[in-house]
Amino acid sequence: MAPGGGIPYAQRMTKFVVDASAVLHLASTEADVSAKHELIPAGVARERLKRIRQMPIRLLGDAVLRRRAWDIAEQLGWASTYDAEYVALTQLQGDALVTLDAKLARSVEGLVETASIDALY
Repeated sequence: MAPGGGIPYAQRMTKFVVDASAVLHLASTEADVSAKHELIPAGVARERLKRIRQMPIRLLGDAVLRRRAWDIAEQLGWASTYDAEYVALTQLQGDALVTLDAKLARSVEGLVETASIDALY
């Protein structure tokens, strides 16, 4: 059952955390992501990335996110926080994690909701 009272993702606004495997898939298939989901339009995203690159900041420097990722990696016995960053971000700000990595999806059962790539269409 989908979160949000059982309403399928395609019928409601959803904030997805999309890992690198899913982004690469979307880019390679030139898929159209449903406008019902919260995404940044390409032009806006490019402008924001340009501005971010000019800022003297360190991305993913959020202490709460880092701490949560470390806790998740430790809990799951992972040697790094790479995948745990996606999981932590989903816990803190997303509705579901979209990944094509079946092993990752199985590993995080019970920690976060996962969704298939099809949920984005």
